[in-house]
Amino acid sequence: MEHNVALLAIVAGGFVFAAIFGYLADRLRLPPLVGYLVAGVMIGSSTPGFVADSALASQLAEIGVILLMFGVGLHFSAADLLAVGGVAIPGAILQIAVATLLGIGLTELWGWSIGAGLVFGLSLAVASTVVLLKALEERNLINASSGRVAVGWLIVEDLAMVLALVLLPAFAGVLGGHAEAEAGGNAAVAITIAITLLKVAAFAVLAIFLGPKVVPWILTRVARTGSRELFTLSVLAIALGIAFGAAEIFGVSFALGAFFAGVVMSESNLSHRAAADSLPLQNAFSVLFFVSVGMLFDPSILVREPLAVVGALALIILGKSISAFILVLLLRYPMGMGLIVGAGLAQIGEFSFILAGLGSSLGLLPQEGQDLILAAAILSITLNPLVFMAAEKLLPVMPALLPFVPSGYGKRKRDILSRELERIRAQRDERDRRHQLEMEHLVETFPMFAGVDEHSQEELLLLFRPKSADPGDRVIRVGDRGDGMYFISSGAVQVQLEDDEIELGAGSFFGEMALLSGARRTADVVAVDFCQFLVLERRDFNMFMSRHPQLRAAVSTMAEQRRERNASRQQRSQSLEAK
Repeated sequence: MEHNVALLAIVAGGFVFAAIFGYLADRLRLPPLVGYLVAGVMIGSSTPGFVADSALASQLAEIGVILLMFGVGLHFSAADLLAVGGVAIPGAILQIAVATLLGIGLTELWGWSIGAGLVFGLSLAVASTVVLLKALEERNLINASSGRVAVGWLIVEDLAMVLALVLLPAFAGVLGGHAEAEAGGNAAVAITIAITLLKVAAFAVLAIFLGPKVVPWILTRVARTGSRELFTLSVLAIALGIAFGAAEIFGVSFALGAFFAGVVMSESNLSHRAAADSLPLQNAFSVLFFVSVGMLFDPSILVREPLAVVGALALIILGKSISAFILVLLLRYPMGMGLIVGAGLAQIGEFSFILAGLGSSLGLLPQEGQDLILAAAILSITLNPLVFMAAEKLLPVMPALLPFVPSGYGKRKRDILSRELERIRAQRDERDRRHQLEMEHLVETFPMFAGVDEHSQEELLLLFRPKSADPGDRVIRVGDRGDGMYFISSGAVQVQLEDDEIELGAGSFFGEMALLSGARRTADVVAVDFCQFLVLERRDFNMFMSRHPQLRAAVSTMAEQRRERNASRQQRSQSLEAK
């Protein structure tokens, strides 16, 4: 196939095959992701017929990972991460150590070197965040304390793997491979570790402290343009831009960068709109992630090394799950949380492929090891829904299976964590509630805006410039340029015409005639009470009204009626003077 249509071929082929096999999987009462994996196998190099470009597929899959992690970050916050840190940080670090040791022990039985065993163990130690999120979403566990802990656990795992990717080249020579790092001994390794930690710390500081100030400001400025496509484009630009910049500048993964981009954007009132706009792309490109994993699978490994595949799969499903379950109990959390976390970790994915590829390039991991990791990934992802089902079935009988665990074990710490997460969620909900009340108050005070949709009402809140006035302040002067339309949210003003005075209260507006006609102000407007105004400036008025012609027509009609009333008053005044 010609190179210029390779991208189109992988997108079209991936989506078509994924739709077909996803539907068939659903009809067979299997999770759709099993169908997506089979679709990848069908268009991969290991099966006859159409073969898609695996390199392009992996890059498109990376976009899916970025968007999915970005979406998770939109519903997370730095406070959530800190809340689950007490269990996620020690648990993830110890679980990685246990799984790596199990991997080394397994490869010792196969006669591999210690370096190969280390890479193999690390590759099996880290789970796929994409697969975990899909499983938690299907069971509505994302916002549960166990779901939050599982996500935090994998974030810590990803951070640990960033360090592993940096250290492997430095220690490759010692482990039996060919070192790519420059010579320098322990000092060079220490410097490498220090630089990596500094980069990660710098990224975290920028994301947590600078990001919440800059990103919401950018989104607000874009939202004020009123262009929905520009807003969606900006959301994607922020997600992909931060993810790519995090990887290129700070050395963290695309997924971590995207997650923190979402966390930063979650501080904005526009986060729900950003989540809704990016959701269709998240779903589409996350499908390509599973397709790309399937494309890497070589089914012949099941025939060539069946026992090795079973051993690797047992380590992932049993070894990791059981060790995570025990660690959660040792950290004094309940068995239910241990089962959810254990089931979530019973699979491997994107980071495992990166580690395996690096280990192979350094001469540490044999090709057989890479094939085993890919086979174990495919099978563990396919079986993960069954592991979750088993965990749900085991929960009621765990007290009988583990009678030495006291009733209510871990409940106190779980309740403390749940209360803290609930407090954080309540703060977020309160912020959203206040924003919703602002929109409701806008419509109640100015019924003319009831006819525009919610996005447009939200846009108006962004376009309005708040302004206040004390009693006696002159808000508008005769002869001023028409710079904006004033909406009175509280208080009252007096419009001083040549021969009359008109009082306007909350819910009224003024200043529209000069905007519509382009003429100068024809009356003074003086505050007679403490007033709060929402001002729609000339440019924003023209832009918003151009997209809502019915609203502009209503304002124009009211302005014309006012103009006619003013002219009628003036004529009556002139008639009285003539008499």
